[in-house]
Amino acid sequence: MDFAFDARTEELRSRLLAFMDEHVYPAEQVAEEQRARLASPWDTPAVVGELKAEARRQGLWNLFLPDAEYGAGLTNLQYAPLAEITGRSPHLAPTATNCAAPDTGNMEVLFQFATEAQKKQWLEPLLAGEIRSAFAMTEPDVASSDATNIETRIARDGGGTSRSSGAESGGDYVINGRKWYISGAMNPDCAVFIVMGKTDPDGEDIRRQQSMILVPRDTPGVEVRRAMQVYGYEDHSHGGHAEVVFHDVRVPASNLIGEEGGGFAIAQARLGPGRIHHCMRLIGMAERAIELMCRRAVARTAFGKPLAAQGVVQNWIADARVTVEQLRLLVLKTAWLMDTVGNKGAHTEIQAIKIATPRAVVDILDSAVQLYGAGGVSQDFPLAELWASARTLRLADGPDEVHQRSLARREIKRYV
Repeated sequence: MDFAFDARTEELRSRLLAFMDEHVYPAEQVAEEQRARLASPWDTPAVVGELKAEARRQGLWNLFLPDAEYGAGLTNLQYAPLAEITGRSPHLAPTATNCAAPDTGNMEVLFQFATEAQKKQWLEPLLAGEIRSAFAMTEPDVASSDATNIETRIARDGGGTSRSSGAESGGDYVINGRKWYISGAMNPDCAVFIVMGKTDPDGEDIRRQQSMILVPRDTPGVEVRRAMQVYGYEDHSHGGHAEVVFHDVRVPASNLIGEEGGGFAIAQARLGPGRIHHCMRLIGMAERAIELMCRRAVARTAFGKPLAAQGVVQNWIADARVTVEQLRLLVLKTAWLMDTVGNKGAHTEIQAIKIATPRAVVDILDSAVQLYGAGGVSQDFPLAELWASARTLRLADGPDEVHQRSLARREIKRYV
């Protein structure tokens, strides 16, 4: 077995590590200071634009997209160590390299399922970093961990469609519903929503009731009602998490993505890469936590000796290192499987990393917070915000229990 990165991955890793040291880490404090002076907390600090320009100049742009025409042409296995590096500054580096959720998932949806006209209108400016986007799936009034529960209605008004080809013959769709925790929706550069709702709520197949449709943000009837906090944080860097209400929102039938009834399948195609990308970045967050723990441990003294000499602190650091090495190997195996046998063939491993990684990284960050004492829960260090992000990922893209249920059923099925 060869665990070495290939030449292209090593070259990109070297450039990305230098970019982080020279540009991203110094910009973290600058971004916070600039944000405090902005007219709106959702406006983008100037330093973010500077980082994006520099990343693009260095060719560190759209690394997530495996297609060579639209993206960097990297495999999942090549992208994994790069995403890990950006995860060390999760609120700045992914945005700087145009590899931030929810845009990455939305661009993948558009790349795989959009018409040429839809790609021209929305995918190309997203790839260029000229606009941002949002993905509207989760709803407050139903258990959205079961996507078949979604109640938002996408009703056809006039015209017709071919269910087999998705070809449109005029008419509109009218959208009514209420969504929340819609990532990216607070960003003033957010220009379009990908909305999931039901086009056939009474359909016999509950996984063919849903469709996805493009809704420009400035469409009449779209109400971005409020920003949703995450453990008291408002995730400015990713454009916030909003409650959004759609009141008789009318868009052309040509805005449908794919075919009617294809929404559930599109969502599954979108979430597979999204889940592994989150886990890649989580490993970077854990690595930064270990670094911060070690720096604190050698710099602080308690009860007559450095914290680094305290047995409990040594245990935290040792356990964290072992855990990260285990997680990284599982994520790399999953990435390799996605490249070689496809997302469906890697289904068990994708679920395994989605269960294991956020849970373990939360524990590592919790130890780091404990080591920093009051500073760990303060705004003076990144640990509290990193903890909130990692804890949220036990819910995002499906809660732990949904993945555990599915994985267990797959395991048990072999013995039935």
